[in-house]
Amino acid sequence: MNLRVLLWLALRRVAHFRGRMAILVACLAVTLFLPWAAARLLADYRVSLTARAAATPLIFGAHGNRFDLAFTALYFRRSGIAPVPFPELAGLQALDYGLAVPLHVGFTAQGHPLVGTSPEYFERRGLSARQGSLPLGLGEVVLGARAAGKLGLEVGDALFSDQRELYDISVPPALKMRVSGVLAANRSTDDDAVFVDVGSCWILEGLSHGHQEAQEIDPALVLGSDDRGHNIVLSRAMIEYNEVTADNAASYHYHGDPNLLPLTAVLFWPKDDKSGTLIQAQINQAGNYAMLAPKTVVDDLLAYAFRIKRVFDGVAATLALSTLALTLLVLALAEKLRATEMRALERIGASRGLAWRLRLSEFSAVLFAATLLAAAGVALARQLLPRLLHMSA
Repeated sequence: MNLRVLLWLALRRVAHFRGRMAILVACLAVTLFLPWAAARLLADYRVSLTARAAATPLIFGAHGNRFDLAFTALYFRRSGIAPVPFPELAGLQALDYGLAVPLHVGFTAQGHPLVGTSPEYFERRGLSARQGSLPLGLGEVVLGARAAGKLGLEVGDALFSDQRELYDISVPPALKMRVSGVLAANRSTDDDAVFVDVGSCWILEGLSHGHQEAQEIDPALVLGSDDRGHNIVLSRAMIEYNEVTADNAASYHYHGDPNLLPLTAVLFWPKDDKSGTLIQAQINQAGNYAMLAPKTVVDDLLAYAFRIKRVFDGVAATLALSTLALTLLVLALAEKLRATEMRALERIGASRGLAWRLRLSEFSAVLFAATLLAAAGVALARQLLPRLLHMSA
């Protein structure tokens, strides 16, 4: 009997007992899916994490949890790390070991991370404006490709930052920003972010605000004055703006000590390997702040992940053995039910080898269907799971 006829007979039997075979296919598919999906997803995350970390040689920040510092700077996650005073940026630049780029993370706009930085960030990340231009001044914002698509905004539209405390009047109000550009997609965290000048973040911190001239305001906002009109008491409703315009941009200024203006971290691109080693050693030995290599941090995190993966691999192996045992039991019971069928084949001249080839063909068809189902599940998981994790983060 040729292979074509053998396969036809096997498929006819599978189709006849489709309910039983469907259960068997599903059990085998789950057994294949779990370790397969875990391995592929971990490999995808490893490539993604390693690529972004390798593209950022060094991160300067406050002492604390190095994982928090690295992932806040790389993926714009809010954390409780201490801020870095703005003058530290000038100190790094004065060392002349490379390029220092400021980073302020912590606020959001319509649920997307609001990232304050400088134009050098876009150059180093290879980001360019698909529409419009990069943010050049206070109140201007450029959207990542995915963020622009989700928000449905274009150049010239307005975007409000998210209010931190809705009922606390001491917290600065939301900032109305003008979209100056939309970035081209680069398949990274930058696609979901909203970028502004660092000064815009300081407005949201309440460290910078603008004023109107008293003689230009509505008289209804004047609460009182002396007889000469020199000492005028103004309503708080007019003092702070939630929008930077061409008319009031010049009035924005900082209160308090400018040396305390906060940054979340500083990204550092050394001129060469020697410069990177020197500045990392110099900063870490001084002990005031930390200078870490995100590639090393990510490698350490992945080492932990692989340890956990071994546990899951053990669970998957146990599941595979139990599924195999149940499959063999089902096949053994099925053989008893088809004993009459096998005797009929022998009476018409079929050899014992043919009977075993028929059994093998049936099992191969079931295993092939289970593999296809597991492969489809892995492909779907690779598409959906990263998005779901990002949405829930």
